[in-house]
Amino acid sequence: MHVPDFHVRMAQTPDDLRAAQQLRFDVFVRELGGTGPSVDHTAGLERDDLDAYCDHLLLVDRTHDAVVGVYRLMGPEQARRAGRHYCAGEYDLGPLLSSDRRLLELGRSCVHRDYRGGMAMHHLWSALARYVAEHKIDVLFGVASFRGTDVQALAAPLSLLHQRHLAPPELRVRALESAFQDMNLIDPDQLDRKAAMVQIPSLIKAYLRLGGYVGEGAFVDHEFNTTDVCLIMDTARLSQRQARIYGHLAT
Repeated sequence: MHVPDFHVRMAQTPDDLRAAQQLRFDVFVRELGGTGPSVDHTAGLERDDLDAYCDHLLLVDRTHDAVVGVYRLMGPEQARRAGRHYCAGEYDLGPLLSSDRRLLELGRSCVHRDYRGGMAMHHLWSALARYVAEHKIDVLFGVASFRGTDVQALAAPLSLLHQRHLAPPELRVRALESAFQDMNLIDPDQLDRKAAMVQIPSLIKAYLRLGGYVGEGAFVDHEFNTTDVCLIMDTARLSQRQARIYGHLAT
């Protein structure tokens, strides 16, 4: 039985970045059926112009010398150089950008299918926690995805997120009006909350356990074959118990 030897580090070279983009292609394109201008089918890469401005957190299994997990990180200085956030293509980020808080946009998070359900995300989250502390980040945000674009099939989990985990007004971003999808699709008294929670992807559940919120409205991304929500986490709101679990994310 293969026991991974995990190591987490930042991408340092063009080959490191290419390995991250290859993993993203494997997960987002081959596995989830995504496409669009960021996909290079010939080279087997998922990449965009923001990659050059971001830090890329890599989870490496040293027994195979393979990148098996990635996180793309864009802090405030990087966002200023890039001139935009990825999420701004789906959400009005006005409340966050006017909050005078130090923001970190999380994106392109994925783990190779063979490493899910184990310790992979714990290692990524622990490294992310150290990054947050070192860069004095106040608010984390980023889009997270449900597989598929059939909103009615996702009505229960979207309704649960809207009814129980909506961000406070001062942090509540909203899906762009041109593609706004109401998430409040089932009346609270008709919603089976337990069944709805089962449908929520594990990454989104992890954010919720840490006290994360969602913005208002979903964004249906037909190119990537996903339905996206915007997750927001105020690091000051983390409980001490939760902070210990994820490597002292709160200070």
